[in-house]
Amino acid sequence: MSYSVTDPSAPAVLVLEDGTRFVGDAYGSRGETFGEAVFATGMTGYQETLTDPSYAGQIVLMTAPHIGNTGANDEDMESRRIWVAGFIVREPSRMVSNFRSQRSLDDDLEAGGVVGISGIDTRAITRHIRSAGAMRAGIFSGDRFSLSDSEQLELVQSGASMRGLKLSDEVSTIEPFSIPAQGERIGSVAVLDLGVKKSTLKYLSERGFEVLVLPQNVTADHVLSLKPDALFFSNGPGDPAASDDHVTLLQEVLRAGVPYFGICFGNQLLGRALGFPTYKLPFGHRGINQPVLDKTTGRVEITSQNHGFAVDMPIDQVSESRAGFGRAEVSHYSLNDNVVEGIRCLDIPAFSVQYHPESAAGPHDANHLFDRFKDVVVARKAAAGAGDAK
Repeated sequence: MSYSVTDPSAPAVLVLEDGTRFVGDAYGSRGETFGEAVFATGMTGYQETLTDPSYAGQIVLMTAPHIGNTGANDEDMESRRIWVAGFIVREPSRMVSNFRSQRSLDDDLEAGGVVGISGIDTRAITRHIRSAGAMRAGIFSGDRFSLSDSEQLELVQSGASMRGLKLSDEVSTIEPFSIPAQGERIGSVAVLDLGVKKSTLKYLSERGFEVLVLPQNVTADHVLSLKPDALFFSNGPGDPAASDDHVTLLQEVLRAGVPYFGICFGNQLLGRALGFPTYKLPFGHRGINQPVLDKTTGRVEITSQNHGFAVDMPIDQVSESRAGFGRAEVSHYSLNDNVVEGIRCLDIPAFSVQYHPESAAGPHDANHLFDRFKDVVVARKAAAGAGDAK
């Protein structure tokens, strides 16, 4: 059992770009940090949230009131480091008690240089963001707490907006690497790392894929030179409208007939590759309790999500791709607000979902999508083999 090192006597302040201020206690590292303020509704999985590269550039507010109870460990890290720009909690756990815990959450926040704030009304902030929309924010503690209100607000308002921001180069692997298939090898999948999570690579490997993880700046020619049996685009941060190079890569590989599966950012990029625009949501979907209807099965799945942008595509009809890829339809949509949550192409082997079927903290309702991807690849290879036999 270990204890929190949060010092409630050290003040901190959260400043939103509209001038709203919340004064509380310093949490984690001291100093200042800036990013887009968003809220995540998961009751569990705070370590997976912190280490999800999709949260790069964002100050994350946890709506669950008590955070840090089970500490932190190496096994639940979804990437090599914490990516959030800042962290907001109502009440940090004073004690850590769990048989898997290796250290306190405070230890990880301080080691990662994550400036946070606690002891504030997170419900009030959530309601404000739901009404006014996600916005730029800053957290100030230590010697930066003493800046005047106007100085702090000016710093916040001078920060970068998430709209038009490309962040994949900050979170992607620099060097390619591979993970061997577990069990019987069914083929290889080229994974474009736009902020991929460890669990995604694990689930692909478990389905018999040799996983070839590639930096986000590779070309279509390089991908095709690997002769992959499939292509996968991962989750990731930033505005999909700023990723024209990734859209071009995807279009070229799709024209070569390579099966495709994308999640989160990969769903938005498939939408763009088909010729549909994307747009920014007012406050996004973040958490592990988002209801989605799978139109193919008629089932409602509770999903893990983390996205602030969405594809603009009609959910109740088959659409013609404006980029020449044939027919496509919305396969999944949100039951909260009808936002597109999945795309299925009818004339090429490509599909995607906006949420996270790999969710390590749960729920696992959508984990079967990795099996669906495997089935697409196996069937396509079998058909190609039959054709060669003739």
